[in-house]
Amino acid sequence: MIEKIKRNEIVHEELPQEHADPLVSVLHRIIRVAIKALAIMMVLIILWGVADVLFVVYQRLMVSPKFLLSVSDIFDVFGGFMVVLIAVEIFINIRLYLGTNVLPIQLVIATALMAIARKVIILDFSDITPDYIFSVAAVVFALGVSYWLVSKKI
Repeated sequence: MIEKIKRNEIVHEELPQEHADPLVSVLHRIIRVAIKALAIMMVLIILWGVADVLFVVYQRLMVSPKFLLSVSDIFDVFGGFMVVLIAVEIFINIRLYLGTNVLPIQLVIATALMAIARKVIILDFSDITPDYIFSVAAVVFALGVSYWLVSKKI
């Protein structure tokens, strides 16, 4: 892992194209190909997720009484939307990982915030304990503070 400071930002090169050891250089190329395969699979998952959300909305709207959604239906749809948005964030993380030498810490924290926000949105308070709620609140707080600290320009 090579890190250097460039105009007040940390430049991070995790898998450099050229390395002193030829074996490590070949291994880095193999890992880059594997990451590209993950990016392709993530795009397919995003498309599948969008189709799934459309199908769920269609199913819920076709159940009698037609064209009406209950609150639980809306929460299910919101959950589906959030899953697709989290997948998009993960794809962006993969793309940044491959395309730049800057470690996207802020984006990784934002992705984690989105994932925990999804959890909060779809919480069913009838099935959970107060300890669970406090734990989720602690994670949201810790991620929020982390995001604020990382995004703060010092």
